[in-house]
Amino acid sequence: MPTELFLVLGMKSLKHYDEAVSNFYENSEIKGFPVSSLDIYAEQFDKFCDNLNDVKQLYQLAKQEKWQDKFNLRHQILDKENVVVVTDPDLNITFASQNMTQMNGYKAEEVLGKTPRMFQGELTSEETKKRVSLAVKQRKPFKEVLINYRKDGSTYKCAIQGSPVFDNTGKLVNFIAFEKEVA
Repeated sequence: MPTELFLVLGMKSLKHYDEAVSNFYENSEIKGFPVSSLDIYAEQFDKFCDNLNDVKQLYQLAKQEKWQDKFNLRHQILDKENVVVVTDPDLNITFASQNMTQMNGYKAEEVLGKTPRMFQGELTSEETKKRVSLAVKQRKPFKEVLINYRKDGSTYKCAIQGSPVFDNTGKLVNFIAFEKEVA
């Protein structure tokens, strides 16, 4: 869609927003709405567009690799706002969702070709790493919480739900992980 057309359509949809805000504030002492609300709208809109693009790319990957299970990727990204990481069978990252940057500071492009071990460090539990490694070797799903490291070196707790991905013939083609920072 050409940028000009997109902007025109966006402005038309904002007309209804402006009308709603005007009606809301009509009987109020506050007359008008803060310009910053447009910034919030734009930020959320950009985030939503990135998430939709990730969903599209993941469904293309699923189709290309002939995944048996599609994992309800739209729900995982749009509703649950999970970070999604996909690796090949050797655990090299082949896809990372754009929202990874908010969780750990890495851009998706920075992690491609590397292994998820890049997020681990001194405080990452050896016991937890062993459980994850065993599940991967046995090609079984797992749920764990790990201490991971951000790009800036700070730590965070990362809840990971990982699963092997098989193609329609039963061959292991990927691993997928749905991740979220937890308190």
